[in-house]
Amino acid sequence: MSAIHYQKNADNIVILTFDSPNQSANTMNADFRDALAQVVQKLKADEQVAGIIFASAKKTFFAGGDLDELIQVQPEHASSFFQMIENLKAQLRYIETRGIPVVAALNGTALGGGWELALCCHHRIAIRDAKTKFGLPEVTLGLLPGGGGIVRMVRLLGLQTALPLLMEGKQLSVEKAQSLGLIHDLAENETELLSKAQDWILAHPQSQQVFDVKGYKIPGGTPSTPAVAQMLSIAPAMLRDKTKGCYPAPEAILSAAVEGAQVDVDTALRIESRYFTQLATGQISKNMIGTFWHGLNAIKSGSGRPQGIAPHQTQKVGILGAGMMGAGIAYATASKGIAVVLKDVSIEQAEKGKAYSQKLLDKQVSQGRISAERAAQVLANIHPTAQAADLQGCDLIIEAVFENPQLKAQVTQEAEVFLAEQGVMASNTSTLPISGLAQAAQDQQRFIGLHFFSPVDKMPLVEIIKGKNTSADTLAKAYDFVQHIGKTPIVVNDRRGFFTSRVFGTFVQEGLRLLAEGVHPAKIEMAALKAGMPVGPLAIQDEVSLTLSEHVAQEARKALQAEGKDRPLSSADEVIQTMIHQFSRKGKAAGAGFYDYPEQGKKQLWSGLSHWYQNTKIAEQEMIDRFLFVQALDSLRCLEEGVLESVIDANVGSIFGIGFPAWTGGALQFLNQYGLTQALARAQQLTAEYGERFTPPKILQDRVAAGAKSI
Repeated sequence: MSAIHYQKNADNIVILTFDSPNQSANTMNADFRDALAQVVQKLKADEQVAGIIFASAKKTFFAGGDLDELIQVQPEHASSFFQMIENLKAQLRYIETRGIPVVAALNGTALGGGWELALCCHHRIAIRDAKTKFGLPEVTLGLLPGGGGIVRMVRLLGLQTALPLLMEGKQLSVEKAQSLGLIHDLAENETELLSKAQDWILAHPQSQQVFDVKGYKIPGGTPSTPAVAQMLSIAPAMLRDKTKGCYPAPEAILSAAVEGAQVDVDTALRIESRYFTQLATGQISKNMIGTFWHGLNAIKSGSGRPQGIAPHQTQKVGILGAGMMGAGIAYATASKGIAVVLKDVSIEQAEKGKAYSQKLLDKQVSQGRISAERAAQVLANIHPTAQAADLQGCDLIIEAVFENPQLKAQVTQEAEVFLAEQGVMASNTSTLPISGLAQAAQDQQRFIGLHFFSPVDKMPLVEIIKGKNTSADTLAKAYDFVQHIGKTPIVVNDRRGFFTSRVFGTFVQEGLRLLAEGVHPAKIEMAALKAGMPVGPLAIQDEVSLTLSEHVAQEARKALQAEGKDRPLSSADEVIQTMIHQFSRKGKAAGAGFYDYPEQGKKQLWSGLSHWYQNTKIAEQEMIDRFLFVQALDSLRCLEEGVLESVIDANVGSIFGIGFPAWTGGALQFLNQYGLTQALARAQQLTAEYGERFTPPKILQDRVAAGAKSI
């Protein structure tokens, strides 16, 4: 079975139909490369060919590079990998420059290598479909478009238009691609698609790429054009500010685009191949492919869901508490067409919660992202109420009230009686053990934790927490619901703080400990950003509020004392207490925390933090290591203790739930890529220097002793 079907019609037009054997989508794997080499030999031997059409036998046009193959490429393979890329490009370049018309008949989505194939064609026709996407998302996996995507996009669109698309990996709708001139014509179905492709070939017997026409100028000019030169003079600094030097792919894209725009097409393609080889053989792309591709796909296909239970579709959801979290969950649920009953103690509070969705929808309508009719439909799905009886018949009720066990028990008991038969009761708690909360429920088997992250409309993760008695059926229903509303579920077992809140706490506390050690607060915040964290620990502590952190720590201490254990006050706890009780600074919501929040202007670090400053000398890399290791080691403890059930959940959960740097591939992949032996030695060093929170878990010691390469 060849990956490309070669068919020549009566008009001498060759239709090349991509059809990767034994795969649901076409990819640029070894089968495809072999097939392309054979196709080019065939074309070279036939002078009668009047034109070429690229088509697909799959539902989509072409998915792109073979990531299973790319993740295996090691630095020692660099030379052979570079040659393979160059050979592939030479074959496509032959098709592109033969002088006969080449048309892409796009029957669906074309991303990455698939879009690069389309760009090799002189004319692109797409089927009109709102679901279809085109683009080059390679940067999101630590790579760049290595099949000519950078070179051709820059030459077709110009540097200023192409660079944001390439460096952010934006995916374009059919309409957007057409407005940019990347799609030339539309068809309503596959028959019309092929017919239009053939007609165009017959009408243009001689054809070449616009950029191969002598005298062609790149739109907007080359890097030496004043307006472009001005943009490029600040672009590296702006990029570095954004990536903090953690992500080589956007920098490589910028370099390949700018260098390629100053030379001929073939040289530009070679420059692109070099940068591509550099990224593909590097570690960061492997980290990112492993988690953002393989890990997310495993979760999508139900890796954490109990097997053998029929899929369940939630019809009606009750939400208790219309504060920020409840309102956000209501919006996410209603957006997917599910009926929502939003309950609070008064109708005014409930209405206020619904108004949050109104605000988000109005913004989308004003930006032209959705129609006013669509916004009205979503709003109509939310029923605000103060009456518990309105919850009648809900097959899922989510409690999202304040973190107080007594209050949670009260609202659970009030609402549970209205659940549909076999309905699920869930708590959106971020720290309180689920098994404890479940005691308020009539049926603990049907009780589960659904920990959403704030703001719910933006945060993709939901942590599903199994209580001691939660049934497999309940877990399956919760998993299906989370996926239905477009979120990514990870499944964890019950412990105080679960996985994300617990590990996230270690990051914030490490920042507070550094402050207590006398390090300058600006240096602390900068080290966290350079590690790849989205926000510094002091800024995030302000967001969370210092009073909430104090409350959670007190509750945890009480719970441990009840078990006869003690949790001594750390220097981080003391900083929080001093801030609240001595300086009356409680966080952003109170208008004063580690930062000042002037009404006009940007927030800035509070000058009173000099209370702790001692000009302590500590290397930036030392702080970065402390931030990353304290989280990675605690994530590993969560796996060892059975809080986490899989490495995938740890990696995905740490990136999407706590902002662990994406370049690492997640908290456990950070240890893998560091090298387990080296990670163990560094953890021991940090333990000797800073204390037991860096103690390497037994599982790490065991894996190193067994000679394992990964957790």
